[in-house]
Amino acid sequence: MKKKYSLITATSMGVRITPANHQPAGFGSMYIMHSTSAESNVLNVAASLGLRTKVLTRFVKDSPIAAFIKGDLRRRNIEFEGPDIVQDGPWGYRHQFNIADTGYGMRGPRVYNDRAGEVGRTICAEDFDLDRIFREEGAEIIHMSGLFAAMSPETGKLCLKLTELARETGTKISFDMNYRASFWKGREVELREIFSKIAANADYLIGNEEDFQLALGIEGPEAGGKDLAGKIDSFKEMIRRVKAQYPNASCFATTLREVTDANLHNWGAILLSGDEWYVAEPRPIHVFDRIGGGDGFVSGLLYGMLRGFSPEDCLHFGWATGAMAVTMEEDFASPVDEDQVWSVWKGNARVKR
Repeated sequence: MKKKYSLITATSMGVRITPANHQPAGFGSMYIMHSTSAESNVLNVAASLGLRTKVLTRFVKDSPIAAFIKGDLRRRNIEFEGPDIVQDGPWGYRHQFNIADTGYGMRGPRVYNDRAGEVGRTICAEDFDLDRIFREEGAEIIHMSGLFAAMSPETGKLCLKLTELARETGTKISFDMNYRASFWKGREVELREIFSKIAANADYLIGNEEDFQLALGIEGPEAGGKDLAGKIDSFKEMIRRVKAQYPNASCFATTLREVTDANLHNWGAILLSGDEWYVAEPRPIHVFDRIGGGDGFVSGLLYGMLRGFSPEDCLHFGWATGAMAVTMEEDFASPVDEDQVWSVWKGNARVKR
């Protein structure tokens, strides 16, 4: 059966408001707003380049913020499905606000999450006709993030159900650990079990050393060197341990980032595909807004897999879409075509007429 969707995800949609002109949050009165979520950001490269994508989520009924998010998803060529939930008064449900400035020079960015009453925490399996989505329509890959899996008991159970249906229907599973200590506080046993079950079935596992240690309980590597070679060797040692415990996964990846200042980073990435390692050596990139660079990397990496690129080209494409994402006000990369992405990889910033 030809699958209807290339890439789907479950997510809690919200908005980000960012002070204009690189100003810090709390100063000035001009803010830019756009819709966002870690998981929907990963769909954006595939959606921009013409593949069919969908988010599974919840909205607040009759909310102007919900209307803004829906309109923006349509603009981004991302389909959506999920119920509209009655707000239940002024103190009821709402969509999250992410208040994040971009930083500038030696002043690093600051992020303030305003998520009380977030409707996305209530998303559950009963919100969707999952048999239709997986068995009748079908998806090539489902992407899941530890941010969403850890939001609430309901979202954790949904992720386990999605994992089960993906395995039954031949849908590949991408899982980005995205460990957050504040989400895990007091729920360590519960979430370790959920994350371990998802990881055991995942085809693509994404995360840094800390993610694998804290989310999956993998013993950390011996202290590596502080230089690039030491960091890469340390990550490889960690992934060998992860692969031994989670042999289903065929790919492991993470980004390599060294921050000179808020607007200049050394950007790299590393991928293990099968038994072969591929490294995109860090090189300087200019940064307008660093938020979304990691999601941009995963977005391009998965697009490459969907298009049948070689592992090395998947890594290079993901490196480039991550580098593109940090040049934009929004939290995702929106390439106009594949050539634009490859130009970024090659360092060709000349005008194209």
